Parts: sequence; structure tokens; C-alpha cells
Amino acid sequence: MAGTAQNPPAYDPTSVERWAPEPDKRPGRTAFQRDRARVLHSAALRRLAGKTQVVTPGTLGPAWDASPRTRLTHSLECAQVGRELGAALGCDPDLVEAACLSHDLGHPPFGHNGEQALNEFAADCGGFEGNAQSLRLLTRIEPKRFTPDGSVGLNLTRAALDAATKYPWPRGAHPTDPASNKFGVYEDDRPVFDWLRKDAPGTRTCFEAQVMDWSDDVAYSVHDVEDGLHAGHIDPNCLHADPERRDVFEVARGRYVPAGTDPAELAEALDRLLAQEWWPHGYDGTAVAQARLKDATSQLIGRFCLAAETATRSAYGAGRLTRYAAELVVPRETRLECAVLKAVADLYVMQRAEQERLRADQRIVVAELAEALTARAPDGLDPQFRALFDRAADDRARKRVIVDQIASLTDTSARSLHVRLTGQAGN
Repeated sequence: MAGTAQNPPAYDPTSVERWAPEPDKRPGRTAFQRDRARVLHSAALRRLAGKTQVVTPGTLGPAWDASPRTRLTHSLECAQVGRELGAALGCDPDLVEAACLSHDLGHPPFGHNGEQALNEFAADCGGFEGNAQSLRLLTRIEPKRFTPDGSVGLNLTRAALDAATKYPWPRGAHPTDPASNKFGVYEDDRPVFDWLRKDAPGTRTCFEAQVMDWSDDVAYSVHDVEDGLHAGHIDPNCLHADPERRDVFEVARGRYVPAGTDPAELAEALDRLLAQEWWPHGYDGTAVAQARLKDATSQLIGRFCLAAETATRSAYGAGRLTRYAAELVVPRETRLECAVLKAVADLYVMQRAEQERLRADQRIVVAELAEALTARAPDGLDPQFRALFDRAADDRARKRVIVDQIASLTDTSARSLHVRLTGQAGN
């Protein structure tokens, strides 16, 4: 099929449909170029600059390390990785980039810590999940397009929304683990979800979403270790010592690899990385050391992406791989190497005592803010959410508006609103 401004090659007409039909403002762009531009120019993406990725900016340590990743920088790096990997496999690069830029838009202040607190608050109105919130934001909350029935969010194409959906099932419907708290849509948003999943095979994620998901894993596993080294919290030499290695493998087995994974496999994965000539065996913060660390970061990203590209091509051949024509193949050895990096950052950065104290305070801020908004709303709500609160049909719907308001806040604005409504400052 020949590509046109509206229909890129290898994508059928249903892929570029929008929930609310609309004309092009300017000819010559593909539908996916428009999707990418809409996400890139959204206020929601800009707000990610003020949201925690792993640790809160300014809390890592030495003054020379004042700029750890935020949700925004992570999303930009994920988008760069995904765009190149997707293009190498035949995906439309603008489509994959739009999905990567979108994947964390729904995350609340204070990262996964805030997500946990909001999920507890929202337990009786459908819970909270950052990925489901991203879909809600893309299709309803972010003000870009309106119909007589209300906001349709950014009004992205079907393929872009599908590519941004990491967990294409509602709460409690995980295909292999019904107890999982991972899901991609709230019941309120089922109409647009059912539309975007038209003709999708069950709960299978589309190929572009799989590329996005692996790019996310690659970006944050590598960059979290880089940030930890910059801050002086990770000593590469410790990764040769048996006690520290056992701790790393225990964290990996608890959070990042399938149950029953043999620690010997994790040891082999770590040793493969340590054996690379570019591995940063020491780091002292000098310019030369920074350059070497940046080279190691690039080498790791290239290693993980090339492994997935090679394995996927071996399975599916040299054609264009899009939508539901293929599955991304990531070798087990590569996934274990990535998991070991996640565990290293988790153990040496996320589990530091001062970080846990900060996370406890953050959970209190979110919980107290939710309680104060519940008691005082619409006071404290932005005009956009105040209007939605006033139109809400019942207490359940009003509570969802409060959740939407809190999720939209940055770390700083959450603390500021908490102080205004409660008169109490957090730590």
C-alpha cells in the first residue's frame, strides 16, 4: 500500500482513524507525525519535568550531581531509543516515538510512591494505575480537542493509543495473574478503549507497544545505574564481591525476574557485563571518567537493542514488522542483564535509608492531600477539574476527579497545595 500524508505505508486505514474525525490543518504530514507533535507540545509532557523518576532531584548527594533523571528526561531518552529500534524493525518511527513520549504521562507526583498512595485512596472508585491514567489523560483530560459530548483529549490515532497501551486490559483482568495490580484502562474509559482495541487479538499488545516497553526498560535500567554512579552511591568494585552480588541477585529475584530464576543465571549475566572492555570499573567524577561512563551507557543501550533486533529479525525475517504482524523477541540472557542493572540501582540508590524516609513522607503528603481535597472540594481544584467536579454524577465520579487532579500535579505543586489545604509542611 502506498503511503500518503494520512496513511503511512504498512499501516491500514483503521490505524490512522481518530475517535473524533477531524481534518488536517496542514497537508504533507502523516497522521503519526501529527500524533507525535501533539504529545510533544502537551502540557502533560512538560509537567513530567517536575515529577520524580527514581529519586527526587537534589536528594542524591554531592553538589556536582544536581541533575538526576526526571520523568521528562527519561521519556525523551526512552523515545530516542524506541524511535531507532522501531525504525530498524519496520515500525513507523513517529508512531513509536509518540508512544514512548506518552507512556509515563499519567504518572503522579513522587513516581511509583505517589502511585501507591493514590491507588489506596482510589480503591473504592476503580483504583489508580499510571498506565490507565496515561490513557485517560490522552483521551479525556489533556485539553486539545472537544466534541459536543466533551473533551476527547489529544484525539490521537487508534494506532498511537494502542502503541501507548502497555497493559491492554481492565483492572483484575490480567491474562496470567488475576491478582496483578497492573492494568491499562479504568471502567469509565472503556468506550474509547474498546474503540482503540478494535480487531485486536484479545489482550495481546501491539508490536509498537512491545518496542515501547522494551525501550522503557532499557532506558531506565541503564540510566538509573548511570545516575547512581554519578552520585557516588554505586561502587562498581562491589559487584565483584560475593556478599554484594548475593544482595543484588536477591533484589532481582524479588522484583525483576520470573519466580524461580536461578541465581547462577543472574551471576552469569552480571559477569558478562563486567567482562566488557567498556564497563566502568571505576568512577571518580573527572571529565575522562564521565566520558567513559557515557560510552558505557551507549554501549549498554546498543547491546540491549541490537540483541532484540537480531532475535526478532531471526524469527520474522526482513520485512516491515507492525501492529500484530510480529512479537518482539528479547533473548532471555539480555532480559537478565537488564534485570541485574535494575537490581543494582534499586539496591544502592532506591533502598538508601534517606530515600525510604523521604518516600514515607511523600506517601503522607499524597494521603493527606487526598483527604483535604475530599473534605474541601471544589476548593483546591484547578478550574478544569472544578468544572468536572461540579458536573460529576455521584461521589464515585467526584472522587475520580480528585484523583485526576492529584495525578496532574508535579512534586512541588503537590507539596504546595498540601501546605495550603492542611497548613502542614512535609519534610
